Amino acid sequence: MPIPSSIREKGSDRGSRPRERELAILNSVAAALNASADLKASLGAALSQVAALFDLKTSWVFLIDRRTGEPYLAAAENLPPGLANHPSRMTGSCYCLDTFRQGDLNGAANVNVVTCSRLKWLAGEGTEGLRFHASVPLFAHGRELGVMNFASPEWRQLSPEDLRLLHTVGDMLGVAVERAWLFADSLETGAVEERSRLAREIHDTVAQGLTATVLHLDTADALLESGADRERIRAVLGEALRVTRANLDEVRRSVLDLRAAALEGRGLEDALAGLIEASRREGGATLRFECVGARPLSARIETNLYRIAQEALANAMTHAEARSITLRLTLEPHRALLTIEDDGRGFSPKARKPDRFGLVGLDERVRLLGGELRVESRPGGGARLEAALPLS
Repeated sequence: MPIPSSIREKGSDRGSRPRERELAILNSVAAALNASADLKASLGAALSQVAALFDLKTSWVFLIDRRTGEPYLAAAENLPPGLANHPSRMTGSCYCLDTFRQGDLNGAANVNVVTCSRLKWLAGEGTEGLRFHASVPLFAHGRELGVMNFASPEWRQLSPEDLRLLHTVGDMLGVAVERAWLFADSLETGAVEERSRLAREIHDTVAQGLTATVLHLDTADALLESGADRERIRAVLGEALRVTRANLDEVRRSVLDLRAAALEGRGLEDALAGLIEASRREGGATLRFECVGARPLSARIETNLYRIAQEALANAMTHAEARSITLRLTLEPHRALLTIEDDGRGFSPKARKPDRFGLVGLDERVRLLGGELRVESRPGGGARLEAALPLS
């Protein structure tokens, strides 16, 4: 969210319309926190907004690990070289964290302006003149989450009103952190439930179906040994074949719903970005990923969109000889569109062999979800594949 120039100005303008300025700052922070589902990215964007709006030099957030109880650097913006170039100096405890954990970080509006012990340890080397920081405790429903720090050469540039406003910003960050953690917990819970569901399905359908098939084949074998007539044996084998085919359909449905490992602990957008990054490391084409829109998706839809992207991207990189590939996810109110475009050698969709480019498998997956697969291509003209899945 762009920062209005009037909000950045100091002096008389800063005090003329304090309420308007306060709302503008809070709106900027809210927009930054809502811009991404990734906690590190959203915290970094919010820190950047606040540092610019308050004319501060740098900022960082320490969070308390929920499992170990130890602090860790969750996000940072514009750290001075003495800290940025030595990550180990941003680990472990310090004065503000010790004060926070003792429950003593309760100065003006619960914001203390303190001499930074990490900067003090540098003895002026690589600090860019920074000496002080405002420490804002982060809480959610009374639970200690961490500390937000803003560093400055002169602490007096922060008025009591500024300090109180920073406390409000800290409350917003606390809610954002708790929301992100709850989302991560829900993903983890979903993964456990998915494994349990699959285990039940294997036991209730696949295992029972295989048992029935074995019994039919044992019967057919016994009939062959006894010299039974051909039609009777054929009937038993036909039933075994029917059960096997039904079992195969059930396996296909289970695989269709099986959650991809790349989605464990994160959402679809992050998983697709990771897929692009992994493919980029393999070299060859220039890869881009775009995501338009945002809305919650069921685990089934997320899994299959990821599988479609994975297969289509592999096809483009293997067969298309493309120099540029773009993967685009568009989330609309009632449907999800996944588009893969490349500038490769292309092909004639009408002339393609049934199993060429893996399109038959993609089309089958999309149709099983009630969607539609569109393929546009011509020899020498690249290709465009679009999978549209209904969400309602």
